[in-house]
Amino acid sequence: MLGLKIDVDTYWGMKNGVPCLLQTLKEFNLKGTFFLSIGPDNSGRAALQIIKNPLFLRKMMRTKAAALYGWKTALYGTLLPAPMIALSFPEIVKEIIAAGHEVQFHAWDHRRWQDELANKSESWIRQWFAKGIAGFEKLTGNKPTAFGAPSWLIDDRVMAIIKEYKFEYLSCTRAKTLFIHEIANVLEIPSDLPCFEEIDAQKSVSIISELIKYGETHVLPVHAEVEGGIFNEKFKQLLKSALDMGSSIVPLREFKSKLTLQYIPARKYKMELLPGRHSACAV
Repeated sequence: MLGLKIDVDTYWGMKNGVPCLLQTLKEFNLKGTFFLSIGPDNSGRAALQIIKNPLFLRKMMRTKAAALYGWKTALYGTLLPAPMIALSFPEIVKEIIAAGHEVQFHAWDHRRWQDELANKSESWIRQWFAKGIAGFEKLTGNKPTAFGAPSWLIDDRVMAIIKEYKFEYLSCTRAKTLFIHEIANVLEIPSDLPCFEEIDAQKSVSIISELIKYGETHVLPVHAEVEGGIFNEKFKQLLKSALDMGSSIVPLREFKSKLTLQYIPARKYKMELLPGRHSACAV
């Protein structure tokens, strides 16, 4: 199986990337799991990371960030007001659900979590979850049954709060294999394959295809801003390649339904800087 985990991180990604991905998945008659950022798009605050983290600047240049996200995105939350992401597009959320895709919770404020989590209080984290899940319920009429952390960033405080929500599964890490989180006692379905923007753009389809060709179970991390933008044709090529190799491409809820949990080990996550990333991810 190949699970499709589709993260929506920005206003641009929700407005433009998601409709493009919905059309692509319709063409291939496939379903995926959309992890939605609900609240404000503070992407403009990423400029602070260019000063603090040289790896971030290198990533922005390598991935041609302006082409991926558009110039307005680079100003949201600074020179331009921060627009709401999923909350601005309830009709698109309805389209995702009507098409039969799974919808889950990704973020309230993606940028602040990504950049500031370590310096925030436990109270801030609780409020972040409360706002995001309230917004998710407003859009879908249901509570989310899974959570995928922004930028695969978590800590022990986050895991303790997650435990209170009783999610059916998490997709918060870039681990290579499934495991049960020790603190939260919940299944982790990790994104084990690389993102398109982390690897050589010219060889991306062949690199990922090589990783999935032996018939094991994998999860592909997809971003609405990337595969729903300038990498859409490469995404189509990868889907065709995976299907030609006999992969069953599914949303994560179906992935989970086929697992035998009693054989999955429990352990604690750790943080690691992966190739092509600018900051450490949970693995």
